[in-house]
Amino acid sequence: KTLALKQYDNIFEGRSEEQKIELAREVTEVVSRVAKAPKEAIHVFINDMPEGTYYPHGEMKKKN
Repeated sequence: KTLALKQYDNIFEGRSEEQKIELAREVTEVVSRVAKAPKEAIHVFINDMPEGTYYPHGEMKKKN
């Protein structure tokens, strides 16, 4: 079986390396458990976006 899952994790920059490691581990755990996929088949990409580079619906999204 082949599993193809795309989840783009675009977050504003400013999270620590430890937070990003925890996020990647948790996402991997949940996808593996729910999709019955081996962890080796799961790749998590985190895109640190600077404020002023994301415009959903034509409006600039700012950090909360």
